[in-house]
Amino acid sequence: SREVVRAFASRMREGPVAPVPELANEQHYEVPASFFGCVLGAHRKYSGCWWPDGVETLDDAERAALEVTCERAGLADGMRILELGCGWGSLSLWMAEAYPNASILAVSNSASQRAYIEGEASSRGLTNLRVVTKDMNEFETSERFDRVVSIEMFEHMRNYEVLLRRISTWLRPGGRLFVHVFAHRTTPYAFEVEGDGDWMARHFFSGGIMPSHDLFDEFGTDMSVRDRWVWSGVHYQKTAEAWLDNLDRRRVEATKILTSVAGVPEGRRLFHRWRLFFLACAETFGYRDGLEWTVAHYLLQPTRDASGTSSRSASPAMATSDGGH
Repeated sequence: SREVVRAFASRMREGPVAPVPELANEQHYEVPASFFGCVLGAHRKYSGCWWPDGVETLDDAERAALEVTCERAGLADGMRILELGCGWGSLSLWMAEAYPNASILAVSNSASQRAYIEGEASSRGLTNLRVVTKDMNEFETSERFDRVVSIEMFEHMRNYEVLLRRISTWLRPGGRLFVHVFAHRTTPYAFEVEGDGDWMARHFFSGGIMPSHDLFDEFGTDMSVRDRWVWSGVHYQKTAEAWLDNLDRRRVEATKILTSVAGVPEGRRLFHRWRLFFLACAETFGYRDGLEWTVAHYLLQPTRDASGTSSRSASPAMATSDGGH
């Protein structure tokens, strides 16, 4: 219900921007880049991919998702673009190649991700991409941008109000924020470790949240939702299943990488933990044919600019669905 969402949003305002950035690093982002090389596709997109009709491979699904992200964000050559939570650089490197006259600043909480992206940019001869390592509690900039983009970072954030206020000050006049998150259809919730059953929260998502489709509407003081789209959870199910297939196919190599950093018993345990993580993701997003847990896209604008626009933020039911099969 709306009251549940409103109460959850109120609790979010009481916390820091990012509650436990060091745990996000430990659980996902400081795992060796070579491990993700075993699992992810050619673009190293560690987030939900897009599987429209005719797309059969993870590489193509990564490419399709990157293309639709740039389209919905309204990116154009020559823009100044800020990416928050850039992961292994799939979108940052894609933008740098697609928009050679753009200036791109990418922010990651992980030193190993920054090193990987900088190495890739150098080998491809890209000079329009800078990467900084900062957690979102501390990141500030005096630069101003035409677009801010964020792919599956807001799930690790807590105080949306403060973060959206900051982002509104980083945008040039006419600037926009594009956000991609996974989301439940109706109910936001936190991943909290309260007992032995909270496996996902303990090992992979400490401090994280599952947004709901209308959660961003509770934070309209500084940024308002201008447009929104929904992908069926089936797209994330297919993504996680592709990651699992890659992990199983390269089991020996992946186990060797994990044991090299964690020792033999723990490395083997980590391998099976990652298998379970991908299985759990696939089952969750595939539930009820992808209708409950989904991927949601939002285009937001500073509320000060929202008067007189055709903003659709007043009616979450107007979200456009991109189907699932």
